[in-house]
Amino acid sequence: MSETILRAEELSAGYGRNVVVNGLTLEAQRGRILTLIGPNGAGKSTVLKTICRQLEPIGGKVFIDGRDISSLSGNELARAVSVLLTGRIKTEYMSCIDVVEMGRYPYTGRLGLLSAEDHELVKQAMELVGVTELAERDFDRISDGQRQRVLLAGAICRRPDVLILDEPTTFLDVRAKLELMDLLKRLASRKNIAVILSLHELELAQRVSDTILCIKDSAADRIGTPEEIFSNGYIGELYGVSEGSICEAYGSPELSRLTDAPGIFIIGGGGSGISLYRRLRRKGISFAAGIIHENDIEYPAAKALAAELVTEAPFEAVSAEKLAKASEIMRKCGRAVCTVKKFGTMNAGCRQLAEEAEALGILEKEENI
Repeated sequence: MSETILRAEELSAGYGRNVVVNGLTLEAQRGRILTLIGPNGAGKSTVLKTICRQLEPIGGKVFIDGRDISSLSGNELARAVSVLLTGRIKTEYMSCIDVVEMGRYPYTGRLGLLSAEDHELVKQAMELVGVTELAERDFDRISDGQRQRVLLAGAICRRPDVLILDEPTTFLDVRAKLELMDLLKRLASRKNIAVILSLHELELAQRVSDTILCIKDSAADRIGTPEEIFSNGYIGELYGVSEGSICEAYGSPELSRLTDAPGIFIIGGGGSGISLYRRLRRKGISFAAGIIHENDIEYPAAKALAAELVTEAPFEAVSAEKLAKASEIMRKCGRAVCTVKKFGTMNAGCRQLAEEAEALGILEKEENI
């Protein structure tokens, strides 16, 4: 079982007398990633600022390795906790290695002179996050992804017990986001660091987190593993989604389905129809789809977007009943497209449906839609 290194008990956080989050309890373990998610303004950043003592708690306690953080000196806290908050940091004439070296200042004397050990730890941190070649580059003249890595090197060369990051993927492109998330997983496991972060990207939170804490209406609404959080429609409830839907299998959003009578039937499956579903939705064309197995990769998108959907139970061959129902809907639509390229035992009914559409003269090519 992982060791708890940071614990907050009945924490109330906010600004002055304005309580933003009330009665929060959380634990962060070494070697694991705890992610905070929730609507804008829920208080995720306020919580992170409070557990690293940038804000004084309005109520409750925060402990690091069993010690109340209010009892720690500034240097003791800086050695135990490294923090990366949202926002672009402006520097004046600082190289990347200068920025990383700042991470060692809690271990230096008043003159801020680095020892040979300090320089070695800086070197190791830069190698670990892959920014060694940026050492002499001007920090203000590198990309956002590179800047985030340099700042991360500065944070970890401190050898903290806890690493706190507030929306670390802000300003990053998709490649940089993925690289950062992979790096955080490696840091947590290899350096035995407890990582606490907030994210807006649900798909990243679902993939990188060991534990997810959901904040809503000034309180902790739910805490659990990604599998527990992304289930039973909870994410839509957490964010108050009324238009569109959230695919909990992938942590991704879909637009709301159109409610007009469908004008075209998509014979899909195996992921072949997903791009067409979304293209039709973008064009404002209502459609029906089938016959999709309920364990098909295509099922979540079809369920979210199709005005009418014919499905089959997992691992079952398409039944005569479902084939007849799909045929009826397809005939009403008066147009059909088959996105499936290969048929087998389980989707033989879809082949029959495509053959019927062709015989009726209503089968169209996907590229013409």
